[in-house]
Amino acid sequence: MTKAPVFFISHGAPTFALEPGTLGPRLNVLGKALSKAAAVLVVSPHWQTRDVRVMTTPTPETIHDFGGFPAALYELQYPAQGHPVLAAEAGRLLAKAGFAASFDDRRGLDHGAWVPLFHLLPAADIPVFQVSMPDQLDTAGAVTLGQALAPLRDQGVAIVCSGSMTHNLHEFRQGDVGEAAYVQEFRNWVRQAVVADAVERAVAYRQYAPHAARAHPTEEHFLPLLVALGARADGETAQVIEADTTYGVISMESYMWGDNERVRHE
Repeated sequence: MTKAPVFFISHGAPTFALEPGTLGPRLNVLGKALSKAAAVLVVSPHWQTRDVRVMTTPTPETIHDFGGFPAALYELQYPAQGHPVLAAEAGRLLAKAGFAASFDDRRGLDHGAWVPLFHLLPAADIPVFQVSMPDQLDTAGAVTLGQALAPLRDQGVAIVCSGSMTHNLHEFRQGDVGEAAYVQEFRNWVRQAVVADAVERAVAYRQYAPHAARAHPTEEHFLPLLVALGARADGETAQVIEADTTYGVISMESYMWGDNERVRHE
């Protein structure tokens, strides 16, 4: 059985749901490969907990966990069902790997989950559940988290790690003044590390990557990339999903690992 794919998706600002840019249509094409997926597991920086928690909600609500955006954004719904059975299996795998995992049967889908899925799987016809990020997670721990979840791919669970290639909110709030040079330099370094499967360098990105602290004053939006690298299998080559830079400083570049030859040629 072919493994379900792994994604790292830059979810950008919540307005990405309304403004697909160049990334939205590309995700829509890649999402066609998920038509037979049993479920989608999402790791998002917008659900952080003391220890790992797994969503077992049968019918998760769409959480609009943001403020000050256009009214139309708050009217959007992503009515996917949950998958308590596969969520329980995720909890078992996490416990086996040494994580103190527990369950949450009321949690809904935060915007780090439903905004990218709005483009990847617009029909919302595949079950979705989330796994939280521990609030003390570091880069090495993020890889371990991905490794713990990786066996779910053999059960048809696609893993979507939602974060951001760059995430400097202070500069975002200053307004779009054109793409900042440091964004391109940081993105290119990360791309080279990911394509070369240089996981150890990616783990130590703050030491090696140019402008790392400026691109990510805090690490929570970069850690999902490390989760994805942990979940990818040996020998899988990353497919770069090129995308634009929104507001001059939010790079939307994303990646996919897995059996994607079919969608490449559609």
